[in-house]
Amino acid sequence: MVVAEWFVDWKTSLAITGVVFLEILGLLHVIHALMHVRTAQGTIAWIVCLITFPYVAIPIYWIAGRNRFEGYVRARRGEDADLYKLAEDMHKRLRTYELPAEDGFARGAEILGGLPFTRGNRLHLLINGDETFEALFESIAKAERYLLVNFFIVKNDRIGTRFKDALIERAKAGVRVYFLFDEMGSHKLSRRYLCDLRAAGVECHYFGTNRHWWSRFQINFRNHRKIVVVDGKEAFLGGLNVGDEYLGRDKHFGAWRDTHLKIAGPTVQAIQLVFLEDWYWACSKMPELYWDPDPDAGTAQAAVIPTGPADPADSWQLVVAEAANTARVRLWIASPYFVPDGGVLTALQAAAIRGVDVRILIPEKPDHLLVWLSSFSFLESTLPYGVKIHRYQKGFLHQKVMLIDDRLACVGTANLDNRSFRLNFEISALSPDPTFVAEVRAMLEKDFEGTREARVSDFTKRSFWFRAACRAARLFAPVQ
Repeated sequence: MVVAEWFVDWKTSLAITGVVFLEILGLLHVIHALMHVRTAQGTIAWIVCLITFPYVAIPIYWIAGRNRFEGYVRARRGEDADLYKLAEDMHKRLRTYELPAEDGFARGAEILGGLPFTRGNRLHLLINGDETFEALFESIAKAERYLLVNFFIVKNDRIGTRFKDALIERAKAGVRVYFLFDEMGSHKLSRRYLCDLRAAGVECHYFGTNRHWWSRFQINFRNHRKIVVVDGKEAFLGGLNVGDEYLGRDKHFGAWRDTHLKIAGPTVQAIQLVFLEDWYWACSKMPELYWDPDPDAGTAQAAVIPTGPADPADSWQLVVAEAANTARVRLWIASPYFVPDGGVLTALQAAAIRGVDVRILIPEKPDHLLVWLSSFSFLESTLPYGVKIHRYQKGFLHQKVMLIDDRLACVGTANLDNRSFRLNFEISALSPDPTFVAEVRAMLEKDFEGTREARVSDFTKRSFWFRAACRAARLFAPVQ
């Protein structure tokens, strides 16, 4: 009897000790959240959760509560001696091509990206999957020295198999092939797929989070970039990953609307520097690359803006907000997701109030339910101010494109949501070239013809449960 009572008391004491320990640990995490979480909404949410049920919130906080990607170094900002030497060499070679940014927005984009505007580029707008993959495979087949490949999603389907075969063919021809992929986005990529590539001599790495024990908790961050560089002469970036759905072969989504960009000229050097930073994080190696720009590529001015959670500020959020602040005639943005934070939302409202033609192009069909539901909750805070939201009707819209007046156009990988603002590594190309801007405008005008303009009643007239679901989904915006 005495033993039984002792055992019960022992268990009770242990349980009390555990609860006290978790509460103290939760309070320590509260202090960390108070000092480091960047939004008031996120800070309050984490504090409530960490105090109320720390045993559940603490492990989630380690994964989803982080706002900075630790351990990543950037050549363009001089954070590693060897990488910085390469960046410095690139800048020396680009000096004759560098241009001063012509307006405040362009200057800001250059500062945030850490890479210069250059002249002498050629830009080729690629609309949808057939055109993109045709151009991509044509350039891959011409590679003589090396290929740099980075995708968020690569699938082992028909187009994925063709892509693998194209890389293997070049590798067997003596071309150095470096293949980087996001481990979460490409989680379904089979081991056999990678074994086939490695057997042919392709060097494969995922953008891993396991280089250090503490980086295992950084899985909420993603490398969302889509980059292909051919011999340092041509580069591709934009919205398309490698999968059959990007060719409209998915039965659920049907037609797939997307945009990619092929670039030749000095800007390619900046793109491969961004790849090099990602590659160095993944495997601590620096491949030998070609750093001399093609002097006869074209006449367009261009720059790339790499953004991500290793930046000192929320770079992509600042780019979008500044685009809204500087627009005078129009601001058209196409994105599959519309979950703006307070700063971007205010900038869009202010632009519309000034008389700017602010249009947001998003899909009618959802691919991620929470993000799709969240977008409805913003109708009441956008449409009454003059912001127009258009829902694409001809399939699923996945492009990431921005048009600022008739002076700047942007094509890249970044969306209008918190993941692109704070959690994803992204890359976008920006150009004031009149021909390119006109092409982007014509493309978007055609896209708007196939849309339905949203109304506030799309949200307010829905059932209580739908509106509650939208509001609840919006609460998860900081981690979506």
